[in-house]
Amino acid sequence: MTEKTHFVKPMHRYEVDDLDHPLMYVNKTGTDLIHDPILNKGTGFSASERDEFDLVGLVPPRVVSIDDQISRVEENYNRLPGELEKYIFLEALHDRNETLFYRVLIDNLEKLTPIVYTPVVGQACQHYGHIYRRARGMYLSSGNRGKFKKMVKNWKRDEIDIIVVTDGSRILGLGDLGTNGMGIPVGKLALYVACAGIYPSKTLPVMLDAGTNNEALLNDPLYLGEGHHRLTGDEYYEMVDEFIQAAHERWPMALIQFEDFTNNHAFPLLEKYRDKVLCFNDDIQGTGAVALAGILGALKITGQKLTDQKIVFLGAGSAAIGIADMITAGMAEEGYSLEQAREQFWFVDSKGLVSNLRGDTLAQHKVAYARDEPPLTSLMEVLNKVQPTILMGLSGQTGAFTQEVVESMNRYSERPIIFALSNPTSKAECTAGQAYHWSDGKAIFASGSPFDPIEYKGKTLVPGQGNNMYIFPGVGLGACVCKASKVTNSMFYAAAKTLAEMVSDHALSQSNVFPKLSDIRDISAKIATAVCEVAFDEGIANITRPADLFSFVQKKMYRPYYIPYAKI
Repeated sequence: MTEKTHFVKPMHRYEVDDLDHPLMYVNKTGTDLIHDPILNKGTGFSASERDEFDLVGLVPPRVVSIDDQISRVEENYNRLPGELEKYIFLEALHDRNETLFYRVLIDNLEKLTPIVYTPVVGQACQHYGHIYRRARGMYLSSGNRGKFKKMVKNWKRDEIDIIVVTDGSRILGLGDLGTNGMGIPVGKLALYVACAGIYPSKTLPVMLDAGTNNEALLNDPLYLGEGHHRLTGDEYYEMVDEFIQAAHERWPMALIQFEDFTNNHAFPLLEKYRDKVLCFNDDIQGTGAVALAGILGALKITGQKLTDQKIVFLGAGSAAIGIADMITAGMAEEGYSLEQAREQFWFVDSKGLVSNLRGDTLAQHKVAYARDEPPLTSLMEVLNKVQPTILMGLSGQTGAFTQEVVESMNRYSERPIIFALSNPTSKAECTAGQAYHWSDGKAIFASGSPFDPIEYKGKTLVPGQGNNMYIFPGVGLGACVCKASKVTNSMFYAAAKTLAEMVSDHALSQSNVFPKLSDIRDISAKIATAVCEVAFDEGIANITRPADLFSFVQKKMYRPYYIPYAKI
């Protein structure tokens, strides 16, 4: 039987952003108002609003509180048999009443984020063309090149704070899903709103449809993208550049977040634009920061320094290199040079140890971490040679951390740190239960997608989830609030340290290296404050520094509450 979700009924009420102006002035009436998901209250419109906005007869006569609306959502949600059906249901709510959607999501983050985002969003993306209901965001396709500056004007909101853009080429660990990958920007922006209080109307999901090399999709009559193989070379980069120029001209203050681009494009795009427009790549920088935070939390348990660690990575893509770069920055804080820090890393890709001596041409992003030593062909060979304290999984290879691998880590370290970070859950290198049982309960484990707590020898062990939602919402909020001119690596390092400092002693006693997701809005506010501090220190903030920066940040955060309406 499917377990029922009991939605939280919080005791507090959500406040509007500006208490001096409790009314929202609205220029829509009748069905136009009801069909606007940002403004729609459904049965929650008051009697006076129904009269003033020509809604009488267009909704059932009873005025219903938002708590009663939540009860209806809960009842219908619990009728649904599977996770994909629940995803579709919540997205339908998202499409018709954003205030209610975000109220439900914020109050039930731990229950609902696995549905709205990873791991279920991966399943939704695989079927996106088949479950499509309503357009959300913008599709800029290769067939419309040369028209992007005109097309972005079709989006009628002049204030955009956050744009999340993908080309669908590497969705989670699922590969090229083309325009089916639109579920990722939609989900990421839902987390921006829920976790960091970005206003829903100031978010924009974007799909850059450069084609797909997924033959199954090209042969699927319900696939919604362009029916050709992916653009390559200059054609591809010219298309991305046209988007960046169009978006930056239309919304010059908007933060652009690159999401789920293949490695061969992710690094060049970040390097090209990071100092030109306000942007970052979450797969590289966000993943790096959340993993570093988890490691710093784990070191609170082991009592060791970051520079004491020897770290093996299975996988050498953008996420892995992003993590290594962030850990390198942490080691520099402890006094290591860049060269000394990089000597603490060993990467294993599909060909074995990443080495300058193995005879192939290394991808540019791997060069800095390539070893000057004879190549080894398997993970076990590398583990036996290095005897690491930390093992990081970002390979997308289900079950790659075998019992032999975990047991070997247990021999090399009293408390081995094992992070199986590949998403979704089906791609994890090992499960939490495997890590704990094969290490006799000694492993400090974290994963990319959630696992349930494990009872082992009378002790509750809680696997941490190295979820980027701990990091990117706060970074984005901070960059927007202080009107930063760019996003720097120092901001992500500050975010990682802030997150690590918020892990409770109780969590650490259960081997959990991350704070509670239910505290995410407070976490995001504190990370945003730290990001603003960096921006002020680096001279890239474009506001006057407030006396109480944390309170200033908090007051900028959206709270889903039915604000009374008045006509313009």
